[in-house]
Amino acid sequence: MLDFDFHNPTRIVFGKDRLAELDTLVPAGATVLVLYGGGSVRRFGTLDKVRAALENGRTVYEFGGIEPNPRYETLLKAVEKVRSEGVDFLLAVGGGSVMDGTKFVSLASVHDGDPESLLYHGFAGVPAAKALPLGCVVTLPATGSEMNMGGVISKGDGKFPVLCPLTFPKFSILDPTLTYSLPARQVANGVVDTFVHVMEQYLTFPVEGRFQDRTSEGILLTLIEIGRYTIDHPEDYDARANLVWCATMGLNGLIGSGVPQDWATHMIGHEITSLYGLDHGRTLAIILPALMDVRRDAKREKLLQYAERIWNITGGTDDERIDAAIARTRAFFESLGVKTRLSDHKLGVEHFDAVIKGLEAKGLTAMSERGDQTLEVSRNVLKSAL
Repeated sequence: MLDFDFHNPTRIVFGKDRLAELDTLVPAGATVLVLYGGGSVRRFGTLDKVRAALENGRTVYEFGGIEPNPRYETLLKAVEKVRSEGVDFLLAVGGGSVMDGTKFVSLASVHDGDPESLLYHGFAGVPAAKALPLGCVVTLPATGSEMNMGGVISKGDGKFPVLCPLTFPKFSILDPTLTYSLPARQVANGVVDTFVHVMEQYLTFPVEGRFQDRTSEGILLTLIEIGRYTIDHPEDYDARANLVWCATMGLNGLIGSGVPQDWATHMIGHEITSLYGLDHGRTLAIILPALMDVRRDAKREKLLQYAERIWNITGGTDDERIDAAIARTRAFFESLGVKTRLSDHKLGVEHFDAVIKGLEAKGLTAMSERGDQTLEVSRNVLKSAL
């Protein structure tokens, strides 16, 4: 097992009807900015409940309109509001995009330099000395942003990871009932996103991380068991609670500690989203099976383990078992109503150059757990995804 440090300071408040506890979670007397997305939290009454819990000696402002794939320009407007109103606590109410955007606002609001500079530190992390404290109320299970220090911000045609230990949420409220009203498409995207988060930390090479492997496999098996069911039965509390917890545990640092990680599927997917507007979850469902195919030699041991432990595939040659595991993965995504080919979205070879150019511009020329995924290999992944 690789050496690692593990620290996660986020308090999780899980269960039904717990929004009233915001009164004890948010500092008394705070000036709070509540950030949210397109307005569903207002339509379904979540925002009213949040305000009712907060307005006990606190000043509360709102900032709505944070987009899926949160835009840098939008977030700067939130930064202006924070500064003009003297806000000292941020509360994200929504899904991953709102939480990601709020993390950026927490850094940019107290940053002494150009906020744009926060975008360009990549996985090395932002070397910030201060950030505003923040909390989260989760309404869409997918990204795990409620219990990690990362976010992805869009600017121009690029998507930029912004990571900083200061942006771990102080707390996150996870009430599965708040997700009941989500459209089936968003739930399916969340299942795929969580699945691929786990795979990026699992499908690498063995390092005797037995706990990490078994925990990852438990999340994957749970998603396979409840993925379609929770789409068809959105108000089954136990199914939805399992999805919510899997999404959180899939990217809170636990299963990634002490093991190599990949993230090439996400990086290629980000380029497709930025350039062609596909949902993030859709791009992951396209790229992961193709990457499994192209990278089968580098990932052979873990692919065979995945085939046996997740899909109970034990017969045939190594390549036959790998082929079967890829086919089962693709079929699982398709069962959720998520297409798994670029051609399903009218994207073809004529679109590859822009994706490769975007990867190159961001220095993503030696990706994967081994650092051996060149631009040529990434192009081959796109070819396999057709």
